[in-house]
Amino acid sequence: MAEEGKVGESDADSRLKDATESEDSAEDDSSEGSAAQRPQDLRSVLVTSVLNLEQLDIDLYRGTHHWVPRTQRLFGGQIIGQALVAAAKSVGDSLYAHSIHCYFVRAGDPKVPVLYQVDRTRDGRSFTVRSVKAIQHGQAILICQASFQVLQPSPLQHQLPMPVVPPPEDLLTVEELIHRYLSKPDLTESAKQGLNKLLATEVPVEMKPISPAHFHRHAPGEARRLFWARARGHIGEGDMKLHCCVAAYVSDFALLGTVLLPYSKYKARFTASLDHAMWFHSTFRSDEWMLYECDSPWAGSSRGLAQGRLWRRDGVLAASCSQEGVLRVKAVSENSKL
Repeated sequence: MAEEGKVGESDADSRLKDATESEDSAEDDSSEGSAAQRPQDLRSVLVTSVLNLEQLDIDLYRGTHHWVPRTQRLFGGQIIGQALVAAAKSVGDSLYAHSIHCYFVRAGDPKVPVLYQVDRTRDGRSFTVRSVKAIQHGQAILICQASFQVLQPSPLQHQLPMPVVPPPEDLLTVEELIHRYLSKPDLTESAKQGLNKLLATEVPVEMKPISPAHFHRHAPGEARRLFWARARGHIGEGDMKLHCCVAAYVSDFALLGTVLLPYSKYKARFTASLDHAMWFHSTFRSDEWMLYECDSPWAGSSRGLAQGRLWRRDGVLAASCSQEGVLRVKAVSENSKL
């Protein structure tokens, strides 16, 4: 990790936090339906652009950028997702990603592409390991190890119960919440400008917070939040490894910001992801609504730990993740409207 990591709150966290103090549910006509109801030719930009790497040589790929946060640093989820894409291209169709472990070592530069160099660390009968180095300006910005497994049946099967929450059809998207927030008469002009800038950004992930007011942090709350998430556009059943890559991208949205939820009197002055780990438990579709449950069990020494679980709508635990990051804060102004 370098000091020039993500500065301030991430744009993903800002979108969730700013779109608040609205009703928790939408009118019946605001339902967006499932991925199957969307046009089949509307391919997700995560597939056509963000995770579509160019092969330069054997085990060497180049990735470009679609969405750059307001911090003007590369989105960590993009680098993780692209690194997993590069690793997956070097394994057979019978292997499925089951875990990734990544370290962010330098901030990414959005002005230049990222090179991904794959090392075929091990090819075993059941497990295969790949090491990926993401490179810019001749230096590593991320180091990732990905492990793949041949599917094996087992009598040992259990999981935690899925939280009971309203379905996504009954909730508003972040963009809809922002529109409602903009209609408030006491909103300052600077706040309106900031929210309009958020609406103008094309984030390739749709999100529907379960409890929008909790994201506003006007009062301290527990270090936990839940929201439905899915990739924009259509991906289809396709390759399960591709859906894991998209889920890796999605998993970095708003995860580290969960650490700040109990501290309404402070806001982030500087944040930087240190590492990110993810485990894939079951098959899923990343272009269908999944519940993202985030919590933070610990914070201290200007660091915070956040954990996440991605649930399928039928209650199956699809994936789990953990992330630690640096968080330096400053006091919130008493008259702030955001």
